[in-house]
Amino acid sequence: MTDEQINTAIAEACGWSDFIMHQEFGLMGVAPDTHGLRTAVDWYTCDLNAMHEAEQTLSPKEFVTYIEEVMKLYYEPMRAAARQRAEAFLRTLGKWEEAE
Repeated sequence: MTDEQINTAIAEACGWSDFIMHQEFGLMGVAPDTHGLRTAVDWYTCDLNAMHEAEQTLSPKEFVTYIEEVMKLYYEPMRAAARQRAEAFLRTLGKWEEAE
Protein backbone atom coordinates (compact mmCIF):
# COMPACT_ATOMS: atom_id res chain seq x y z
CA MET A 1 0.00 0.00 0.00
CA THR A 2 1.13 3.54 -0.62
CA ASP A 3 1.46 6.00 2.24
CA GLU A 4 -1.64 7.82 0.97
CA GLN A 5 -3.65 4.58 0.96
CA ILE A 6 -2.42 3.72 4.44
CA ASN A 7 -3.23 7.15 5.83
CA THR A 8 -6.70 7.07 4.29
CA ALA A 9 -7.44 3.56 5.58
CA ILE A 10 -6.32 4.41 9.12
CA ALA A 11 -8.25 7.68 9.13
CA GLU A 12 -11.34 5.82 7.93
CA ALA A 13 -10.88 3.20 10.67
CA CYS A 14 -10.63 6.03 13.21
CA GLY A 15 -13.92 7.54 12.06
CA TRP A 16 -12.83 10.15 9.52
CA SER A 17 -15.04 10.61 6.45
CA ASP A 18 -15.60 12.64 3.27
CA PHE A 19 -12.04 12.49 1.93
CA ILE A 20 -10.60 14.61 -0.86
CA MET A 21 -7.08 15.14 -2.15
CA HIS A 22 -6.29 18.85 -1.99
CA GLN A 23 -3.57 20.18 -4.31
CA GLU A 24 -1.91 22.23 -1.60
CA PHE A 25 -2.77 20.47 1.68
CA GLY A 26 -2.86 16.83 0.60
CA LEU A 27 -5.37 14.38 2.03
CA MET A 28 -8.25 16.09 3.80
CA GLY A 29 -11.35 14.77 5.49
CA VAL A 30 -13.87 15.31 8.25
CA ALA A 31 -12.64 14.14 11.64
CA PRO A 32 -15.12 12.44 13.97
CA ASP A 33 -16.84 14.58 16.62
CA THR A 34 -15.77 17.87 15.07
CA HIS A 35 -17.32 20.88 13.38
CA GLY A 36 -17.90 18.95 10.14
CA LEU A 37 -15.38 20.88 8.05
CA ARG A 38 -12.55 19.15 6.24
CA THR A 39 -9.12 19.38 7.77
CA ALA A 40 -5.79 17.79 6.91
CA VAL A 41 -5.67 14.09 7.76
CA ASP A 42 -2.87 13.00 10.04
CA TRP A 43 0.10 11.37 8.29
CA TYR A 44 0.06 8.16 10.29
CA THR A 45 2.93 6.70 8.27
CA CYS A 46 5.42 9.25 9.60
CA ASP A 47 3.90 10.63 12.81
CA LEU A 48 4.22 8.60 16.02
CA ASN A 49 1.79 10.93 17.79
CA ALA A 50 -0.85 10.25 15.15
CA MET A 51 -0.26 6.52 15.47
CA HIS A 52 -0.62 6.79 19.23
CA GLU A 53 -4.05 8.36 18.71
CA ALA A 54 -5.00 5.58 16.27
CA GLU A 55 -3.85 2.91 18.71
CA GLN A 56 -6.26 4.32 21.29
CA THR A 57 -9.19 3.25 19.09
CA LEU A 58 -8.29 -0.46 19.38
CA SER A 59 -10.14 -2.71 21.79
CA PRO A 60 -8.00 -4.57 24.36
CA LYS A 61 -8.20 -7.76 22.26
CA GLU A 62 -7.27 -5.87 19.08
CA PHE A 63 -4.37 -4.22 20.92
CA VAL A 64 -2.87 -7.61 21.79
CA THR A 65 -3.11 -8.62 18.13
CA TYR A 66 -1.65 -5.25 17.14
CA ILE A 67 1.43 -5.77 19.34
CA GLU A 68 1.89 -9.22 17.80
CA GLU A 69 1.70 -7.68 14.32
CA VAL A 70 4.22 -4.98 15.25
CA MET A 71 6.60 -7.66 16.52
CA LYS A 72 6.39 -9.46 13.17
CA LEU A 73 7.68 -6.27 11.51
CA TYR A 74 10.13 -5.12 14.19
CA TYR A 75 11.38 -7.11 17.16
CA GLU A 76 11.12 -4.18 19.62
CA PRO A 77 7.53 -2.87 19.50
CA MET A 78 8.29 0.26 21.51
CA ARG A 79 10.91 1.30 18.94
CA ALA A 80 8.90 0.53 15.81
CA ALA A 81 8.66 3.35 13.29
CA ALA A 82 5.35 5.02 12.51
CA ARG A 83 5.21 3.26 9.11
CA GLN A 84 5.64 -0.15 10.77
CA ARG A 85 2.97 0.66 13.35
CA ALA A 86 0.62 1.84 10.60
CA GLU A 87 1.03 -1.43 8.71
CA ALA A 88 0.50 -3.47 11.88
CA PHE A 89 -2.60 -1.40 12.70
CA LEU A 90 -4.18 -2.16 9.33
CA ARG A 91 -3.17 -5.83 9.51
CA THR A 92 -4.85 -6.03 12.92
CA LEU A 93 -8.10 -4.71 11.44
CA GLY A 94 -7.82 -6.88 8.33
CA LYS A 95 -7.52 -3.82 6.09
CA TRP A 96 -3.96 -4.29 4.82
CA GLU A 97 -3.74 -4.78 1.06
CA GLU A 98 -0.66 -6.42 -0.42
CA ALA A 99 0.97 -4.71 -3.39
CA GLU A 100 0.06 -6.20 -6.75
